[in-house]
Amino acid sequence: MSYSLDTEYLIRYGGQKMTQMHSFQDKVAQMLILNEGVRISHFEYQGKRYWLKQVERLSGAMRFLKSDSAEALYKETQVLKLLQNDGAPVPKVHASGDGYLVVEDAGRTVRDWLESDDIASDELQRILNDTSKGLAHLHLMDHAHGRPALRDISWDAGEVKFIDFEANQQKGTLLNQQIRDVLVYVHSLYRYINDKEKISAAITAYRQAGGEVIWQQAKQFLKSWQWLYYFAKPFQGIGGKDLKPVYWVLWHFRYH
Repeated sequence: MSYSLDTEYLIRYGGQKMTQMHSFQDKVAQMLILNEGVRISHFEYQGKRYWLKQVERLSGAMRFLKSDSAEALYKETQVLKLLQNDGAPVPKVHASGDGYLVVEDAGRTVRDWLESDDIASDELQRILNDTSKGLAHLHLMDHAHGRPALRDISWDAGEVKFIDFEANQQKGTLLNQQIRDVLVYVHSLYRYINDKEKISAAITAYRQAGGEVIWQQAKQFLKSWQWLYYFAKPFQGIGGKDLKPVYWVLWHFRYH
């Protein structure tokens, strides 16, 4: 006899209180039911926080414009497990299955830290420098993230972890992926930070932590795109969150 997940949950737990759950797997089963159709959710278990990521349910034209979400989540799960086995700075996978993934909480993202009102300037610089060193470490391990924007990097008491590896499905050589990492990262720095000295210090931290070779490769790659520097210059202060950083990325590689 077979049961649906809902039926199995009701049979197993009936009128039990949620605090009487017996295992982590039981908790995951419960959260899958309570958060059906929710893309990202979180829950607590034995005093620790976990994140549940489920297959994105697309509708209308988006079903044709975006790649298969089930396949994307499966690939992200495999990437995380591979990186975890290699000792890379990623959150630990605690559960996965058909259409879902559960990882440990890795702390606040760097973007969240930037929006904090109670953080000192030198502490913020430390976070940025640690983040840059983390990216260099990932690259030295012969890995790439795919989209290391500040919202996809966490920092907790000096420990950096990279999250959301759905973009880690780009075609091309590892070098090309790492070059893309650097460009996305620098773009994100200029998108969220207005202090050029802090940005320069963070980038220097990446280069000194083992990223110099990739940095020089990225600089060489951008040489053929430097004509955009003059086109983007009028938008350096008014171009919006995506366009404005383009100028500053080109500027930084041009003069550093």
